[in-house]
Amino acid sequence: MTLRPATPADFPLVRSLAQRPDYAPFITDEDEAALAAYLAAPDCRFLIWEPEGQPAGFAIFCEIGNPSGRVELMRLALVEAGRGLGGRFLRVLLDHAFGTLDAARVWLDCSAENLRGQKVYERAGFTLEGRFRAHHRVPVTGRIIDILYYGMLRSEWQALEPPARRA
Repeated sequence: MTLRPATPADFPLVRSLAQRPDYAPFITDEDEAALAAYLAAPDCRFLIWEPEGQPAGFAIFCEIGNPSGRVELMRLALVEAGRGLGGRFLRVLLDHAFGTLDAARVWLDCSAENLRGQKVYERAGFTLEGRFRAHHRVPVTGRIIDILYYGMLRSEWQALEPPARRA
């Protein structure tokens, strides 16, 4: 399973995912300039997941190099949601964050309305650490929603099944 750095040629794919009706309430659709800023930011990694040679998802890590060792998994999406690939994708991302980026902690936020995401994060070993009530206005709907915060520590990742034995 491969992760590779994103390039501007990947922006149409990323934007098409953010604009899908099933993702739009949960993923911000950013223009090419904003996406290019992630490529240029020294504390971010914008990655494309290609488990079988074709793009199957994307992720953006931020806060890399933070003195506390925390790394934010800021955004992620799959080309084919709902087909059971979320767990595999998250395992690859966690292995990258803790193994390659040397994170001490990985955190992410999630819409309280994103039930599919919550299940995937919890199955992957993330701990629900908090809820910010009425914290975010969803641009697509205009609704104000709660945001959930999840985290995983290096020791928790190390206690997971080793990468080589994962399916």
